[in-house]
Amino acid sequence: MSDALIYDALRSPRGRAKEGASLNSLTPQALLKPLYAALVERTGLAPAAVDDVILGCVTQQGEQAGNIAKSSTLYAGWPGSVPGLTVNRYCSSGIDAMALAALKIAGGQAAVTVAGGVEMMSRVPMLSDKARVFTDPEFAARCRMLMMGNGADLIATLHGISREEADAVALASQQRAAAARDNGWFRSIVPITLEDGTRVSADECIRPDTTAEQLASMPAVFAKAGAAGIDAFQLAGYPALKQVEHIHTAGNSPAMADGAALVLIGSESWGQSQGLRPRARIIASATVNADPLQVLSGCVEATRKLLDEQGLTVTDIDLFEIHEAFAAVSVVCMKDLGIPQEKLNVNGGVIALGHPMGATGAIMAGTLLDELERRDLRLGVVSAAGAAGTGSALLIERIVG
Repeated sequence: MSDALIYDALRSPRGRAKEGASLNSLTPQALLKPLYAALVERTGLAPAAVDDVILGCVTQQGEQAGNIAKSSTLYAGWPGSVPGLTVNRYCSSGIDAMALAALKIAGGQAAVTVAGGVEMMSRVPMLSDKARVFTDPEFAARCRMLMMGNGADLIATLHGISREEADAVALASQQRAAAARDNGWFRSIVPITLEDGTRVSADECIRPDTTAEQLASMPAVFAKAGAAGIDAFQLAGYPALKQVEHIHTAGNSPAMADGAALVLIGSESWGQSQGLRPRARIIASATVNADPLQVLSGCVEATRKLLDEQGLTVTDIDLFEIHEAFAAVSVVCMKDLGIPQEKLNVNGGVIALGHPMGATGAIMAGTLLDELERRDLRLGVVSAAGAAGTGSALLIERIVG
């Protein structure tokens, strides 16, 4: 089997998911177009040689419907012969796109692929596809599928996580993201030029002036839904609990965002034929489904499974990029998995940087690779949770020398 090698990883800045925000004037295809162009310019890639383009996208509605992996390559002027596949495993979709691309390379079904994701949440809002499982309470209960914030509050309750611990994660995320932005550590960003000539080159969601006092003053946002019946449903599944503690606020939850990312994954022989030096190797992937009632614990369990299957411990891994799927999940990563704070999301996470759902996993992979290179480290894990307890993880080895 061939190694699946990462030759490049790039992304757009992340914009706030609201009208008039930095990227809001662009369609999803228009946001991806300069990323395809940058990939060609940076690597000399011949688009006609690409065996498949696999993109994550969660809300495949309106502008994001119709297999955006295919439509975006056509919009970018790539040959019609390039196949495209759009995948949805909720917020881990970008990681799963990379894993599928890597499997094609490793199995000899492809020599070179492009993986990644896109989500323009300012134009195609979350839940605008009106999926029955999120709009019909009776059907949702039958499927045991709940909204993400209520799952996060259940996780906090099960693990005894306090509001203060959750807010501390949020504050650290903001501070780390601001420091990384100001020091130019997000090297995978490709500046985006809008139609009016405006150049967008930095993540817009970061709030560097956030304070602990501000975070502490914010109201819990999922208590109302809990009182409307979700708490009772969760407590029926966990009869040892007396109540669900609602600790998540707008300040310690992921920020909805616009964004896109592309990762060039190919075989060793393909890279040699192009005179390209690989940046990293995808060693292994893992996918799980944890308890749907907890909604978001999948990234923890996927990370655990990946390490166990590879015979590794947290000590063996240099850096972890794990989806800040609400602050409680990050606390569980530190407490339950034993990941030290100095290894986890060292440049901030989606609470500060924003969470363009289908693109987040691929964005985090590029951030991880950039930081492994900057620190001259070797092994990293990127992991993300999705709805209904799903979770996916990748083990990445930076190629040194």
